[in-house]
Formats: sequence, structure tokens, C-alpha cells
Amino acid sequence: MIVTPKIKGFICITAHPTGCAANVQEQIDYVKSQPAIENGPKNVLVVGASQGYGLASRISAAFGSGANTLGVFFERPSERGRCASAGWYNSIAFEKQAKADGLYAKSLNGDAFSDELKAQAIERIKEDMGGKIDLLVYSIGAPRRTDPKTGEVYKSAIKPIGKAFSNKYLDTDKKTIQVATLEPGTEEEIQGTVKVMGGEDWELWIDALTEAGVLAQNFKTVAYDYIGPQFTWPIYKDGALGQAKLDVRRAKKAINEKVASIGGQAYVSVNKALVTQSSSAIPGVNLYITALYKVMKEKGNHEGCIEQMYRLFSDRLYNGGEVPTDELDLIRLDDWEMLPEIQDEIAENWPKIETETIDKYTDFEGYQQEFLKLFGFGVEGVDYNADVEIDLTFE
Repeated sequence: MIVTPKIKGFICITAHPTGCAANVQEQIDYVKSQPAIENGPKNVLVVGASQGYGLASRISAAFGSGANTLGVFFERPSERGRCASAGWYNSIAFEKQAKADGLYAKSLNGDAFSDELKAQAIERIKEDMGGKIDLLVYSIGAPRRTDPKTGEVYKSAIKPIGKAFSNKYLDTDKKTIQVATLEPGTEEEIQGTVKVMGGEDWELWIDALTEAGVLAQNFKTVAYDYIGPQFTWPIYKDGALGQAKLDVRRAKKAINEKVASIGGQAYVSVNKALVTQSSSAIPGVNLYITALYKVMKEKGNHEGCIEQMYRLFSDRLYNGGEVPTDELDLIRLDDWEMLPEIQDEIAENWPKIETETIDKYTDFEGYQQEFLKLFGFGVEGVDYNADVEIDLTFE
């Protein structure tokens, strides 16, 4: 069938299999064009491996360090003539290219929060990966989670805490600037967000892997965070999401104690604001990203997911020495985003951004291109008028 983008809100409900494969190939080609990551990981488990930072982490490990990778995700296959999700197509394309390079690459599709999927991952590690992994990347962005112990379902909420918050946001459908007001989250919503987006499940993965004896000596694990500028803090850093991220940092400390006996180390990497399915859903953040892209592209230091993750692996986690962290023991991969000359220009432009000035002060076109690219659309070299097979399966 011929596949075209169909957008509802902050999500595209169609995905182009050839475009997704081309997008994955672009990221692979980037990593292959960079110096090999010396002393990088060799057996890697990525939880949340099908899109965004998780996918870029898997690509960086495999094609930058020659790592065998096991990916865990929750994606939708094609059914009843409907396209599969972009993450499904991404992962099929990744596996195909990894295997062509002689690398082990397998994927598990299901609920990463469940005990069952953790057991399946451990089985694959024991049977296929020499029984040990030396890196766990934890990169889940989910709207809900079922607690495996109690069966209770928790939902995340993008809400401020204490008082309502109003901010400008970009209506990408109409290309207009609007103002949204979010009411403060209830205690139940805040705790639900911590349960879904916090560090509890990261810890449970470490517990299960430790108990199974599949963590290698000097094992590393990393989870991802975001802080951003002050005018997004009420909805992010100081909101329900921020409380979840504080819990991720709590979990990092707990995990460090758990893996100390094998020389293990847990890290939290604060990454740059980028166009992802998760970031597109946060009011105000999408407008900030368009303003950020404008300035960073003009300054020549813009990065996408793959550039960020390659830099994380090559310059931070596996740089041959100490992993550099800030006073809060966080890896700051948002260092270029938060440069004063970048933030000062955005802050100066922010009050000037109106519907009539979108093109002057933001990279609206670049944002739209990156958003569509998440779903395999607008990728150079792809014939979008051609019939494509949408019912793809893993080999």
C-alpha cells in the first residue's frame, strides 16, 4: 500500500517501513563515520530500544563498539491492513543491519515493567550472550505502568505542582502560538507519575539481573534525564515529571550500592531537548525546542539523538578514564544546550515569539521535519509514492 502521514495531536498514527529503515540507516552511517569507541561495551541490554534515545543508544553500542545487543520495547505490529508502529519498523531495520555486520541482535516485544519480560531477557542473555551483559541502558517513556507486585495500574501526568501554570505553546497543526493553562496535579497524579517514570522499575531490572548472575564485572548502567531552562521548570523540573526524575536519581544511588561488589556503576545522563514522541506531548516544550533548534543550528552546535548518544558513549561512559559528572553526580550531555550564549538568546527571543514571528525566531520547519522523520516520513531518498509492504516481521 502507499503510506502517508496521518497526524492526531502529538502522534502520527501511520509509519512508513522504508522511511523508518532509511532513518535507522542514516544513524548507523553516522556512527560508522566516527572513530570506533575504544573499550566500549560488548554485551548490551537496552530497555526502551525502539525509538529516540534508546534506539540511538543501541545503534551507538552496536556500530560504534561492535556490541551484541538485546532490545526490549512495547510496539505494535501490523494488523488488519494497518501500519505497524514506527518502533516496530525501526527495530526490524536495526536487527537486519546488525546481523549483516555479524553482530548478535535480538528483540523482545512486550511489557518491560513485567516480571515475565525480565525473565525472558535473562534467558536470552544466558543462552545467546555468553551469560553476562556489561551495559544496561534504561530508556522507557511510558504513559502507564502495572506494578508487577500488586497488579495496580499507575498513570503518568504532565502537571505542575502546587499551582496552575500557563505558558505559550506551538500548535503545530495550525502553526500558531497558543497559551495553555495546566491545573496542578493531585497527590495521586504525582505519585502515579513517579511510579511510571521514576526509578523503581530500573531498580527492579537490576535486582532481577543481579539475582540471575548475568551482570559482568565492572558493569555499567545509565538512565536518561532532562532539566532544561527555567521557563519550562514549572511543567518539567518542578512538576510531576521532575519528581519522577528525582526518583531516578534516588534509584541511581541505590543501584550503585547494589552493584558495588562487582565494580559496577550507575549513571544518570541529562540529555538535550530533542524532538521525540515524549517531548512532543509536553506543553510549551515543543515551542522551546523550535527556538532551541534555531539558535543551536545558527551557532553550529546542534545535535540529534544519534550525535548525543555517540558522544555519551565515546566522550563520557567509555572515554578511557573517569566519567565526568557535575556536582549532583549527573552526566551533563546538555552542556551545549545550556551554554549561556544559547540560553541568553532564547530568553531574549521568547517574549517576541508570536504567530506572526514563528519563522523569525523558531525553526518550525526543522521541527516538523524531525517530527515526521520519527515515523519514517520525509527521509531523503525514499519514494513515498511507491507501494510498500507494511506487514514486516522479525527474522
